[in-house]
Amino acid sequence: MTSTLAEHTNEHPVATPITVAYGDGIGPEIMEATLRILEAGGAKIAPEVIEVGESVYLSGVTSGIPDSAWDSIARTGVLLKAPITTPQGSGYKSLNVTLRKSLGLYANVRPTRAYAPFVPTLHPQIDVIIVRENEEDLYAGIEHRQTDEVTQCLKLITRDGCERIVRYAFELARAHGRKKVTAISKDNIMKLTDGLFHKVFDEIGKEYPDLQQEHMIVDIAAARLATRPERFDVIVTLNLYGDILSDIAADVAGSVGLAGSSNIGVSGAMFEAIHGSAPDIAGQNVANPGGLLHAAILMLAHIGQGEAARQIHNAWLRTIEDGVHTKDIAGERTVREVGTNEFADAVIERLGQEPRELGAIKTVPAPLKLSIDAAPRQRAKKELVGVDVFLDWSESGRDPDVLAEVLVKAQTDALKLEMITNRGVKVWPQGHKETLKSDHWRCRFSRRDTNRSVSHEDILKVLSSVHELGLDYVKTEHLCLFDGVPGYALGQGQ
Repeated sequence: MTSTLAEHTNEHPVATPITVAYGDGIGPEIMEATLRILEAGGAKIAPEVIEVGESVYLSGVTSGIPDSAWDSIARTGVLLKAPITTPQGSGYKSLNVTLRKSLGLYANVRPTRAYAPFVPTLHPQIDVIIVRENEEDLYAGIEHRQTDEVTQCLKLITRDGCERIVRYAFELARAHGRKKVTAISKDNIMKLTDGLFHKVFDEIGKEYPDLQQEHMIVDIAAARLATRPERFDVIVTLNLYGDILSDIAADVAGSVGLAGSSNIGVSGAMFEAIHGSAPDIAGQNVANPGGLLHAAILMLAHIGQGEAARQIHNAWLRTIEDGVHTKDIAGERTVREVGTNEFADAVIERLGQEPRELGAIKTVPAPLKLSIDAAPRQRAKKELVGVDVFLDWSESGRDPDVLAEVLVKAQTDALKLEMITNRGVKVWPQGHKETLKSDHWRCRFSRRDTNRSVSHEDILKVLSSVHELGLDYVKTEHLCLFDGVPGYALGQGQ
């Protein structure tokens, strides 16, 4: 598909090259509407159109993106992308995640505000920026089926990743004149992974005494965001929580269809709506292009075309004020309900006008371009003290006492069987018969002598014995102390 703008690049000899992906579902409709508005609003861009998404997946390219598309993104450093569809089944990986991680787009920035009374909302004061870590957490996508009944997904959190996103959030708050930064995690349960994020937030926060700071557990934070969103200003959080919370914020403000986002890295950026491809309404001229348009506005600010961004944003606000609405935001203040193309026409007609009640945009803050290096630090002293051996075992009515009777034979002079858990709950010694048990068991072997470290050879002896006893081990995890602090969790009930 050829962009309207691509036909007029000679009119803008200083046009900035960008890469454009029309996407799937409603993607082509809202992209065409967005590009028409950008052209009319004076944006000086030279789009390079790439094909990614469902058709590429189904052509046999399992990543969903061909080499030619990567080449374009490398040339321009900027991608404006409509929503894409990831085919169900067959192990297809999300292209959105692939793009963010492959391009090092570590910060996902999602600003959300209400447009009351013109867009229905119960919370007209919401005005929040969610800064979401974009590269790790459960979105690493490292999953395994370990037994007949149990699958696993690894949650990976790095100190470097935490430092980058936390510092980005504080710097963004300062640059945008915000007053408070709220970190959100679940470190009351995931004390090591989410605990690291919270610890880094507290450490880095000391460098920003001019900003209010707080930490909240994600469940109550989600509840407060849905019921009292005005208490938040800038939120910084991990990948999964950020994905969920930004959708909550957008819907509370009026519609997920209005929210755009920027994905920022050291040398590149991607701009997209936060909603999906909505194939159920594709081709019907009913989709709201607002989310992608807001992403494009952020893109214009990013590439130094702030005046075009301001003009377009004000025209969009005036359109909303005048009651020209797509179906998803229609309400009492709707004067005329329109489709995708007609909404784009209405915005274009109002270029040069400003809103009367929603507040004219004077400048569109550009997403920060920050190269943030992790702080140098001395590596911790690491000491091996044991091993968790995970078994696939379903014999003898899944009685942990029976399993323990076998496993004690795998003990060595260096390592003893300390505990068995099932689904994280201690079932031996002194477990409870009521605990539901799967065929997946964590068997902890710990050092006998606390004055002596464990060697890899000690662990190999245990594994060899486990094998000789006819047990099927599917995974191991070393137990280590870091500067004397355990780098592993206790079993529930231990």
